[in-house]
Amino acid sequence: MPETTFDVGMTCEGCANAVKRIFKKMEGVSSCETDLETKKVVVTADDSVTPEAMLEKLQKWSSASGKSVALA
Repeated sequence: MPETTFDVGMTCEGCANAVKRIFKKMEGVSSCETDLETKKVVVTADDSVTPEAMLEKLQKWSSASGKSVALA
């Protein structure tokens, strides 16, 4: 399963948990690892989930929270 890495402006566990909840709701995502120190999120998903689709979900959260998101 391919891994996709994102740079996410997470500042606390609340941010990290919000990101995890977003990905857990996506069909085809098998895992989501967050690292607050490096501000990286690594998502493992099957081929049916594109990095662009995942980024789109994160961008909705980004505009609501004011945090930055980008494909790494």
